[in-house]
Amino acid sequence: MQQRTLDAGGLSIAISEAGGGERHLLLVHGFTGAKEDFGEVLDRFAAAGWYTVAPDLRGHGSSSQPASEEAYDLELFADDVWTLVDALGWERLVLLGHSLGGMIAQVAAARHPDRLEGLVLMDTSHGPPDGIDGSLIDLGVAVAREHGMEVLGELQAEHADPMGTPAAARLRAERPGWDAFERSKFLNSSAAMWAAMAPKMLSQADRLDSLSTLSMPVLVVVGEQDEPFLGHSQRMAKVIPNARLAVIPDAGHSPQFENTEAWWAAVASFLEEVA
Repeated sequence: MQQRTLDAGGLSIAISEAGGGERHLLLVHGFTGAKEDFGEVLDRFAAAGWYTVAPDLRGHGSSSQPASEEAYDLELFADDVWTLVDALGWERLVLLGHSLGGMIAQVAAARHPDRLEGLVLMDTSHGPPDGIDGSLIDLGVAVAREHGMEVLGELQAEHADPMGTPAAARLRAERPGWDAFERSKFLNSSAAMWAAMAPKMLSQADRLDSLSTLSMPVLVVVGEQDEPFLGHSQRMAKVIPNARLAVIPDAGHSPQFENTEAWWAAVASFLEEVA
């Protein structure tokens, strides 16, 4: 695995990459995540024959972090996906999006379905996620704008995490340094991005009808404990013509960490069929 930075439409996009050749796989992380969310599997995908890239989205990690909230929405993130794909010199690819990344992937897929050999929608939704308290989002926006990400993180620690699951608790207990890893990704995210995207994810238009027009092979994968996204995943798998659903046991919102082998088996078998 190597890391480098690319220019994508005037933004600096940091990527991790592994492998080479003509089979292309782009892995897009979620809200306040980072390319490191796929760092442990990049070489594994490369060994299976895939030129695999995981970027930091704008406002995240080591990529550009525009100061204006107007610089963040799903359409702009989808712009970045295709600009990055072009900068890599890829004509066709398989696109995997996790959580917010899955929402971005849906928008990107609707634009250029002919360029996607396959699509993986991972722990994501076709509209506003279930069970998110809008009043807490409003409070979080105010705190992010006024005090930044560190104070926002302290506020979030005082409230129940809607993505908190038994699988997440087990992962925290079993992996030394996990809390520090999660905190680092959060603090390396832009406060403007958080303030813009948190409410937009709750008010976004529903895409279920448009997803029903996709014709490429689609894998919808979700942790069995990921309640805000489980129903969405079931509905997407039902309406997308060439889709299948993989529910990962003993996993929540991050099945690539919480049940790595079951997640890998689902994704790798899908990629083999696409290839």
